[in-house]
Amino acid sequence: MNIEEKIIKIAARSSDIPADDLTAFFSEGIRRTYAPNEWLFHESMPRRWAGIILDGKVELVRGVHGSSRHIATIIAGTLISEGAFLEDHSHSNSAFTRHGATVWQISTEKIAEFRTSQPALFHRIVARIAVSIYRRLRELSNRLYERKDCIQEVGGFRTEQDSLGNREVSDYAYYGVQTIRAMENFSISGIQLRNFSHLIEGLALVKKAAAMANFELGVLEEAKMRAIAAACDDLLAGNLHEHFVVDMFQGGAGTSTNMNANEVIANRGLELMGREKGDYGYLHPNDDVNCSQSTNDAYPTSIKLAVLLANRSLINAMTALKAALDAKAEEFGDVLKMGRTENQDAVPMTLGQEFSAYGVMIESAIKAIERAAYEFLDINMGATAIGTGINSPPGYADLVTQKLSMVSGFALRRARNLIEATQNAGSFCQMSSTLKRAAVQISKICNDLRWLSSGPRCGLNEINLPPMQPGSSIMPGKVNPVIPELVNQVCYQVMGYDAVVSMAAEASELELCMAEPIIAYDLLHGMMILTNACVTLTSRCVNGIEANRDVCRGYVENSIGLVTALVPFLGYDLCAAIAKEALKTGSSVFQLVCDKELLTQEQLYDILSPESMTDPRFIPKK
Repeated sequence: MNIEEKIIKIAARSSDIPADDLTAFFSEGIRRTYAPNEWLFHESMPRRWAGIILDGKVELVRGVHGSSRHIATIIAGTLISEGAFLEDHSHSNSAFTRHGATVWQISTEKIAEFRTSQPALFHRIVARIAVSIYRRLRELSNRLYERKDCIQEVGGFRTEQDSLGNREVSDYAYYGVQTIRAMENFSISGIQLRNFSHLIEGLALVKKAAAMANFELGVLEEAKMRAIAAACDDLLAGNLHEHFVVDMFQGGAGTSTNMNANEVIANRGLELMGREKGDYGYLHPNDDVNCSQSTNDAYPTSIKLAVLLANRSLINAMTALKAALDAKAEEFGDVLKMGRTENQDAVPMTLGQEFSAYGVMIESAIKAIERAAYEFLDINMGATAIGTGINSPPGYADLVTQKLSMVSGFALRRARNLIEATQNAGSFCQMSSTLKRAAVQISKICNDLRWLSSGPRCGLNEINLPPMQPGSSIMPGKVNPVIPELVNQVCYQVMGYDAVVSMAAEASELELCMAEPIIAYDLLHGMMILTNACVTLTSRCVNGIEANRDVCRGYVENSIGLVTALVPFLGYDLCAAIAKEALKTGSSVFQLVCDKELLTQEQLYDILSPESMTDPRFIPKK
């Protein structure tokens, strides 16, 4: 074991487990390094290990449906996923590292062995972990109680005015009059902007960068810039998202979303300036937060940033799926089976080759998504209404792009032609079609997993999928391939979204695409459900697949398709005759060849060895 003594001491102090006990237990562990923005585990997925953070920080978040909330930050010397000791089968939170981390991990298999080999030590550790978890829950309860003042009572109101008149707004709300009108006009789906954290983050990044550029160009006071930037930082930290209440389905090309952001940022900024919400004489949603902007450049840029942020999670999930498929390809490299074309016997192959092909499919989909995402680095900030830059100061477009690159971490570029970039939704269409491609490929894999596991007595039964739940309310003992079925349905939805995005992009008329809200919804929701589907498929299906080796081998030996592999040795005509006789008599090709003494059993086994089936083989001329 190579785990630092000081880390063990810190972990011992924080968990109240003796250092010697921790050292003895974690001696069977391994060091695992995680890259920036890499996920350690996902909510509801099975626990695979327990660990100690050696360096870096790990963020715990809750919520996989587009509105994740930060739970806690875990630092070096802290136990993580210790619920694995308590036979807690699923994670209640997700965990990722923003800047990278190293974790010393011990697998659940090793934990089970430890429980058997050293039960006294194991149960000592479990007892202390149970106490530690109890203390953590008590601390969280205390914090929630201490924050009771955050619970607002509805009662006070303020009056806000827009060009259509006055409206009363609850003092609790950080949004304003224009958001209220949008809530009334667009009560359609019940799916609100607050469910899409990445889009809120994209809006916050845009507004922060715009404020910084406007201040530098002398069109925004420093105090206002600082208030806007601080309010945006609040949003980026996950705060106030509940005040983004407009429906994702809306008219106005995203104006309601933009104004919802402007009003929340303005009112939070006013609080930070020591003013009351709605006191817009000191910080105005339009004049200040929206300074040098239009919905027509701020909104599509925010969508692009949201897609780039969501893309990180999607690529990570697909990469994990590829790794799982590759691992199964290696595990099944010696399992001979029949390949099939048009659902008919074809020629022998290995189960490893089959899974290797699946891994390549996912890899090609990943590369295509990365290429599509590259176009999203071109943004139209500074275009304002239609691309002419009206109401923005000279140099703003270049400077705001530079500032937005800095605050977002993406290497953004000013679009070559801002008028074109404001009306052309082609890059959204490209990303959508690329997501559809990935969905098609993932769904094809799920189709195959369902076929290969069909049975168990009256189907192919070449593989076993891990059983997840009873499969019937009337048929005892039935277990369905529920995870591939789920992922199939997710993929169908993503494919359908592509048709909608295509229509919405085509609906762009003259200088603006009015249908960008539905593009935003379909892209972001599609990426979210595809990410979650890949995580689920990996953790709850692929990782637990087992091969039925004898069944696979039996199909090969009894298949008529076997004659194709024998053609180079026996000739086409003789093989055709053997195939015909096998069909007529019900005998196996393997047995007929042996009975006729055309080849010995040893020769047949050599011809059908996985090594011979995997690659082209030199066959001497007769």
